[in-house]
Amino acid sequence: MHLDSVESAGGRLGAVLSAPRSGAAVALDRHGPWLVTTPVLARRVLTEPGRFDFPGDVSRSGDLSSSRGETRSGHVLFAPLTPDQVARGVDVFSSEWDAALRDHDSRAPGTAYDAMLLLRQPVARSTVGAVLDTDVGTRDRVADLTLGWIDALAPVISAHRPPGRWSRARRRERRARFALDDALSAVTGLPAPSEQVATMLAAGVQVPIAAGAWLLAWLAADTSDSVDPVHAVWETLRLTPPTWVTARITTEPVDLGGTEVPAGRVVLVSPLLLGRLTELVPGDPELVAGFDPARWEDTTKRPGAWLPFGAGPHACPGRTLGMAQLVHLATWAGQHRLRLSEQVGIDQSRGIAPLPCRFTIDAWGGHA
Repeated sequence: MHLDSVESAGGRLGAVLSAPRSGAAVALDRHGPWLVTTPVLARRVLTEPGRFDFPGDVSRSGDLSSSRGETRSGHVLFAPLTPDQVARGVDVFSSEWDAALRDHDSRAPGTAYDAMLLLRQPVARSTVGAVLDTDVGTRDRVADLTLGWIDALAPVISAHRPPGRWSRARRRERRARFALDDALSAVTGLPAPSEQVATMLAAGVQVPIAAGAWLLAWLAADTSDSVDPVHAVWETLRLTPPTWVTARITTEPVDLGGTEVPAGRVVLVSPLLLGRLTELVPGDPELVAGFDPARWEDTTKRPGAWLPFGAGPHACPGRTLGMAQLVHLATWAGQHRLRLSEQVGIDQSRGIAPLPCRFTIDAWGGHA
């Protein structure tokens, strides 16, 4: 295995995974936030927007996972993508992924592929192509501006203390955001105001890039001769969900499994933690932290019960597209022999992402 263990990680990641699983909400510090540790409480937090509101500013919370815009409960929400939108997005992803591989080989033949870099353009153009029915030039421009805003958000989200309003990081983030808003405002037929579409696109790009890189990392480290692509995707989302924690804010005092949480406090739901609960995961309980796509051949447990796409009114509207992108990627990986070229670490600055995730292709045409 060439991946660092998530279980051995420190910081907030380690604090969440080591939290007591008593059934009640757990305070991670004296005044919160509170972490729910059961599927029942997690679903309640995500599906009762009247009591658990959605954070309004993604540049402060960094939670782009299930965002449908910088909205509060009751505002405009996006409908899930239609089958036609998903099909359009997957077609774009397929062609752009092939193009990204060719471009790398032409510029740096014989060198390792960097999954996080390789996936940027295919995911961005695929997501924009699915959400916006527009010409290729506009699609690519909006995709580039979305990536620019995500990059500008990075130092704001990852800072130990929120940067000041007029700091260089904040000014850069605002410029990137305004540029994206301006480009979207010129597009006809937007499904919502441009500022909400911008946030949806950022979520639909940042998260699948990290998820796709994790998927390639796990498959490159796996020694199995054959892996079902769908099962590999679910196992990746269970072990390393890019959005490993999602925040909600209480609008009134609430009781969470016997723990009283005051109004105006942060409550966390962690798909990463829920994905370690043996009641949700088939197979040997002692191996729950190991990558084993074949465990999902057991149909007594439901994939996705750990809520990697959220739930309730703020659940991810691009779930079907994200799954389709990842399944396409896993199918491609199954046709090649991937090898990690170096140890894969864990970047906790924005969700979790593999850093680095570099791989080589040792042989073409399947596993020998």
